[in-house]
Amino acid sequence: QVQLEESGGGLVQAGGSLRLSCAASGRTFSRYNMGWFRQAPGKEREFVAAVSWIGDSTYYADSVKGRFTISREYAKNTVYLQMNSLKPEDTAVYYCTAGVRLRRPDDYWGQGTQVTVSS
Repeated sequence: QVQLEESGGGLVQAGGSLRLSCAASGRTFSRYNMGWFRQAPGKEREFVAAVSWIGDSTYYADSVKGRFTISREYAKNTVYLQMNSLKPEDTAVYYCTAGVRLRRPDDYWGQGTQVTVSS
């Protein structure tokens, strides 16, 4: 079992930056691929980014490529999502996830953190 807790969401103006953090519990953090998904109002949940369990591979949705960066810090059992050049369409609840599938690590989910980008 992996428990995930997100933090770092908030309100930011378009063009600004935010960094989301996700603290994972348990000794098995290093065995899982980690990811971020998001869900905007009235829309389906969508994949945002993922990082491999060993940290050598990352994947991004086309909509965030070049603007978002996912990373993980093993010593702190934490995964990050650095979000730059934010757009109003990035407004959503962001979920941290962990799983065995590299490009869609969705076995475990956090509660989510709200990100709102104003125009």
